[in-house]
Amino acid sequence: MFPETGQTYMSMEIVALIGFGALVVGGGIGYVVRQLLVQQRKNSIELRVQQLLLNAKTEAKELLLAAKDKAVRSLEEATTEAKRQEEQIRKLEERVARREEMIDRKYTDIEKESAELKEKTEKVREAKERIAAVEAEKQKELERVAGLSMETAREELLKNLEKKYEEDILARIQKLERTGNEAFERKAKDILASIVHRLGSSAASEFTTTTVTIPNEEIKGKIIGREGRNIRALERAAGVEIIVDDTPGTVIISGFDPVRRHVAKMALENLLADGRIQPARIEEVVEKAKLEIDKIIKEAGESAAYEIGVFDIDARLLHLLGRLKFRTSYGQNVLQHSIEMAHLAGMLASELGGDVNIAKKGALLHDIGKAVDHEVQGTHVEIGRRILQKFNADNRIIQAMQSHHEEYPYETLESVIVQVADAISAGRPGARRDSVENYLKRLSDLENIANSFPGVEKSYAIQAGREIRVFVTPDTISDLDAKKMARDIANRVEQELKYPGEIKVNIIREMRAIEYAR
Repeated sequence: MFPETGQTYMSMEIVALIGFGALVVGGGIGYVVRQLLVQQRKNSIELRVQQLLLNAKTEAKELLLAAKDKAVRSLEEATTEAKRQEEQIRKLEERVARREEMIDRKYTDIEKESAELKEKTEKVREAKERIAAVEAEKQKELERVAGLSMETAREELLKNLEKKYEEDILARIQKLERTGNEAFERKAKDILASIVHRLGSSAASEFTTTTVTIPNEEIKGKIIGREGRNIRALERAAGVEIIVDDTPGTVIISGFDPVRRHVAKMALENLLADGRIQPARIEEVVEKAKLEIDKIIKEAGESAAYEIGVFDIDARLLHLLGRLKFRTSYGQNVLQHSIEMAHLAGMLASELGGDVNIAKKGALLHDIGKAVDHEVQGTHVEIGRRILQKFNADNRIIQAMQSHHEEYPYETLESVIVQVADAISAGRPGARRDSVENYLKRLSDLENIANSFPGVEKSYAIQAGREIRVFVTPDTISDLDAKKMARDIANRVEQELKYPGEIKVNIIREMRAIEYAR
């Protein structure tokens, strides 16, 4: 039993040793095979690297050759271009040299001509001096012989000629004036008559009232309030003075600002309609009236611009323009006057070839300074110029509006058109109202100016001050003197009086011979 077991055990050890030996032999063989494979791969990589190096060297040589060829070509092109530019420069230098030669020749010729001109000028000057000396000697000799100076002789000669040919001179002057005036007046009348007929606006004046009608006298007590609280609250809120006196059925609102007066008027009318008159209610109603008046002002400015057909005026200017709705001048509503002027100016500009748009805007905005003239120092023309400049208005509009009272010279045709339109609108019948005292004073001043001239017997202002008839003494005033006097009187009237439209100066020289048969 045991011997067999020992034999089996030894057989297993032999098998194990054989297996281990086989494993060792197999591992060695595997290692050798692996080393062979690694060596083979290494040789293959080295071969590929050598091939790549060889390819790179070949490509580098090709690139170097191509670069050399390119450099050679570039050098040849640069050389050719340089030669071409050198040729151009050489030609330019030759042209410049030729021009310099021409300039030198011309300069030499000019110097010669200048020297000749200087020489001739000197000769002419010497000749003039000799002629002047000879004339002076002749003048002195003539004065010595005649016993008169040159000025005295000229005056004497002109006086004799004027006296001798007075009738001819007067006839020629009258003919020229009559012919020219007739042509100009005919054309001007045709244009103005056509324009005034086309406008056809109402001649009725609009007045800004500050009187509020009340239904009964008891309301006055409510307006005043207990211890005057209501009237003080209304005056403080509206910025005006409320006059409640013994005048039946009316309350007077006094204030320098027409907008404030209308705010107070509207507020008082609303309070009277509501019946609740107390300080708190007064302040509320006045604020609402201010908003309503501001809305009316804005709408009035926009409506005026729309009516005359201009749509590019600044909204702030339109707001100021709307304030003129509550402003009057000599009883004429300033906004309506401006609208009427704009229509007239547009038609005049179209007839005379002016800029219709500029003429309309200049006429519409000509009195815009009156909207704030009680708040700002200066004339309404100067205030209006500053307002338009502030809002970057077109300078042509400023030039058109600034001359309507002749404070600035007429720079454009449109400025003359605006002045003419102003005179037409202000001078037409019924447009303006003036007090009787001012009217009589203007007529009296007109007659006093005419009577201040020597040789005037009497003078009469007629046609509501549109004409002054002056009767002169025929023994002291000749026909020619009468013409001069008419011009002098007209100049004095223009300088010393203010009036709408124009005044005709009519000099009447009448010779009467009286004798008695006994």
